[in-house]
Amino acid sequence: MCSPVLAMKNIRNFCIIAHIDHGKSTLADRLLDFTGSVTEREKQDQLLDNMDLERERGITIKSHAIQMNYTYEGEEYILNLIDTPGHVDFSYEVSRSIAACEGALLIVDAAQSIQAQTISNLYLALENDLEIIPVLNKVDLPSANPEEVTDDIVNLLGCDPSEVIPASAKTGLGIENILKAIIDRVPAPKGSPDEPLQALVFDSVYNPFRGVETYFRILNGSIKKGDRITFMATGKNYFADEIGTLRLKQEPKKEIHTGDVGYLITGIKDAREVKVGDTVTLTDRKSTSAIEGFEEVKPMVFAGIYPVDTEDYEELRASMEKLQLNDASLVFAPESSAALGFGFRCGFLGMLHMEIIQERLEREFDMTVITTVPNVSYHAFNKKNPDQSIIVNNPSDLPDPSGLDRVEEPYIKASIITKSDFVGNVMSLCIEKRGNITNQTYLTPERVELSFDMPLAEIVFDFYDRLKTISKGYASFDYSPIGMRESKLVRVDILLNAQPVDALSALVHFDNAHTIGKKMCEKLKELIPRQQFDIPIQAAIGAKIISRETIKALRKDVTAKCYGGDISRKRKLLEKQKKGKKRMRQIGNVEIPQQAFMAVLKLND
Repeated sequence: MCSPVLAMKNIRNFCIIAHIDHGKSTLADRLLDFTGSVTEREKQDQLLDNMDLERERGITIKSHAIQMNYTYEGEEYILNLIDTPGHVDFSYEVSRSIAACEGALLIVDAAQSIQAQTISNLYLALENDLEIIPVLNKVDLPSANPEEVTDDIVNLLGCDPSEVIPASAKTGLGIENILKAIIDRVPAPKGSPDEPLQALVFDSVYNPFRGVETYFRILNGSIKKGDRITFMATGKNYFADEIGTLRLKQEPKKEIHTGDVGYLITGIKDAREVKVGDTVTLTDRKSTSAIEGFEEVKPMVFAGIYPVDTEDYEELRASMEKLQLNDASLVFAPESSAALGFGFRCGFLGMLHMEIIQERLEREFDMTVITTVPNVSYHAFNKKNPDQSIIVNNPSDLPDPSGLDRVEEPYIKASIITKSDFVGNVMSLCIEKRGNITNQTYLTPERVELSFDMPLAEIVFDFYDRLKTISKGYASFDYSPIGMRESKLVRVDILLNAQPVDALSALVHFDNAHTIGKKMCEKLKELIPRQQFDIPIQAAIGAKIISRETIKALRKDVTAKCYGGDISRKRKLLEKQKKGKKRMRQIGNVEIPQQAFMAVLKLND
């Protein structure tokens, strides 16, 4: 075994950053093939994406890490690839993966050019002083435009055109050049093997037999099997039952040194005890400081998840707990609704995260669930105590308007890159969503980057779909939170047959309240089946009704058997029917179909 210092000189830690669908997972597959890290039998497309959902949607949801050995000019090198998710919802995971590396492959699709996500992840990498290796992927496509896209990359990075590596992950073109660039241009890890242990946790996965497996990168010191270790953010101590490196299968080792990437098994059974971004150190020889950049992952979007059949409540709880073991960023707490019974109020990182959780519940646990209108977390302030905020995750938690001082909502900085032909449409959409334009930069004569400050609540519903529609699929979108701002928000309640339906309440801006109330009433009128009695659907702010629709009763013609004779006979029968309908309306129960809850999200369709 070579000495730790010599080994450090030949280690290269790098990640791959790219926009969704620019060929990141395919390129990782080719690197594994070329370095002989996988056998013919183990080969499959998107090898590092181990969820069916990731393969089907063509996205990476979890970070993955794998070690490759490569001999270059007679020397043996260890290459640690830390794959990152590409979607904006998982940007914190991306930031931790980047912090564990010294270099990054920046992949740009030769047909689609630079997208918003590419730029945001690139800035993250530059903040961490990573060596950037630009790769122009998919050059074999008929629609590829390599010269123009190379110019875009040169303008963005300020590098030399010769540094951009043309490649095709599909055919394997340029893979050898990429590996050569990683060895020549990515610096070896810095750090001292003699200092106390400092290891950065960049991911964790739950193994039902062995508990939580923690993935980490050692910045200083070393760790041996059986060492007593401490997680600095939680302050908890454990024994290192097994340590090792991450090849396609885990390889147990006796000791892991500075600069290495590895895994750690300590028998932890609760995934919440291992936090991404935490620092691992030795209990008896502690590091004086934790690695910077750790923060608790905060949910951005909240929604209620209810079982379709109330008897499945306990089963749903068990399913959610199992899911949480694999995805510690999912937060949930029990809640009940008059319309839907018992369920959970869940916190998600964003809309994609919410969709994935819902789909995983259905696939992995056979749970059919109803999801209520998603909303964000607001801060409400009472007149009595204007300095103390009340966190409102559910519209029904909003205090009484008469005692309310103000409400603050989360704002984001949105960055949109689009073709210059669609600038007008994109601006109109953002202004409609209460956005303020802060910057407009022409990256090239054809491509524009627009920056907006806008409320997070406005992008929760249908913003992304509409952005893709108006830009014919060309616009790309990225956002980062910028804090809370005061807004004039009101709660719009929906009343069915004079009974409020709490699951359909929504917190909206005062200026949009009337329009949204009217649209919700019209939508519900289409979806709720007719009954034997009239059903009034009303939208209200407090005690004030702002919109109303009526679902007419199915009526039986009770006067059919009256022909001829006095009109009073007909009137008598109609009056009798009217009394019956009135009594029925008092005790009648209106069933709300599941589509009604989802329809609120698609008010613009």
